[in-house]
Amino acid sequence: MNQRIAVIIPCYNEARAIGQVVRNFREALPESVIYVYDNNSQDDTWRVAKEAGAIVRHESRQGKGYVISRAFADVDADIYLMVDGDGTYDAAAAPAMVQCLVENQLDMVVGTRQDNRVDKVYPKGHRFGNWMLTTAINVLFHNRLSDVLSGYRVFSRRFIKSFPTLARGFEIEVKLTIYALEMQLGCAEVPTRYGERTEGTVSKLNTYRDGCRILYTILTLFKGIRPFVFFGIISAVLGFTSVGLAIPIINTFLETGLVPRFPTAILSTGIMLAAAISLNCGIILETVTAKAREQKRLVYLNQSAQE
Repeated sequence: MNQRIAVIIPCYNEARAIGQVVRNFREALPESVIYVYDNNSQDDTWRVAKEAGAIVRHESRQGKGYVISRAFADVDADIYLMVDGDGTYDAAAAPAMVQCLVENQLDMVVGTRQDNRVDKVYPKGHRFGNWMLTTAINVLFHNRLSDVLSGYRVFSRRFIKSFPTLARGFEIEVKLTIYALEMQLGCAEVPTRYGERTEGTVSKLNTYRDGCRILYTILTLFKGIRPFVFFGIISAVLGFTSVGLAIPIINTFLETGLVPRFPTAILSTGIMLAAAISLNCGIILETVTAKAREQKRLVYLNQSAQE
């Protein structure tokens, strides 16, 4: 293969695992250049990675999203592989993922973690959160990927150099997935083995805090990408609420000619006005979003395609 491959490994306190991770990917993809981005580690992560043969760089802003943003901006390659530095992802699957990307001329290949995992490897809370968030993205964005939180992915140059990496933490995987769906880019999945963390290392993922942050990211992106649907739902809820409050008042008026529940009538009118404003916001923002999507598509097309 005559294409330049960059392996990007974000790390925070992974001294016990990173050396073996670098060696595994060096063996799996001997033609690649391996970059380890140290994110304020308080152990010898950077030293171990350097001794293992990786190019070590540093990102002072704390968070995986910041690290990936810096790496995507700095590293120049034809194919990019992103993987966590904790040793849980199978390096042996990397050649198949790269081959899938190249042969099918895709923009993103996701290494999906296989379902035959024991609780020790992949806790029930993490599995449930992944299922919930994947289902939410499937419904909101018509997604067909089965593991949207996988940190093991291969990208084309076009994808990387047109992706607006605005994320702080673990929500970066969600943004990568939704960007691919929004831009209608070619995507595929390759099943990969998901193993136990290296002994002595701990997960940096907080199930509840990061889960809530990821869910918030999904809703924010849904509002930004499909504003008409988002504000249309709000408008419908407000409209039905207004009508529900107004029906008894209208019935009383038709029977007696009086409006004894005047405050409720005012409330119903106000809610209906809010529903109309929400609908108008959705219509206007849908036009703005369509123009922005066209601009992002042009940026993507301006990047050279892989040969």
